[in-house]
Amino acid sequence: MKLFTVDEANSLIPTLRPKLEEIRAQYSSLAVYSEPATKAATAAKEFGGGGMPGGSGYVERLYEIGRIASELHDIGIQLKDYSRGLIDFPSMRDGRVVLLCWQLDDSDELEWWHELEAGFAGRQPL
Repeated sequence: MKLFTVDEANSLIPTLRPKLEEIRAQYSSLAVYSEPATKAATAAKEFGGGGMPGGSGYVERLYEIGRIASELHDIGIQLKDYSRGLIDFPSMRDGRVVLLCWQLDDSDELEWWHELEAGFAGRQPL
């Protein structure tokens, strides 16, 4: 597991922000496909195949979300919430692994951390 210092994580935020904005935009655009996707899945189950109107757009959006999420994962960043652009950076604090917490609406520097099991609700100021 990659461990980040606060400085390392802060240095990544300018490049992460546009990626997370793209994920948020792609994720929010998926809502228009919810009903057609459900209908297409039901029809496929009942009639053995088919598709849905706009299916290629749906797949393209899912692909982009997955591509960017994989990039984040590959460098050790944990993506927690697509719609909020919420990410965690594993880090050492007082001899134990914790998570440095950041989301799109935060400033350009980390301000929060939390224990591994505490989640967003357990955030504490750095």
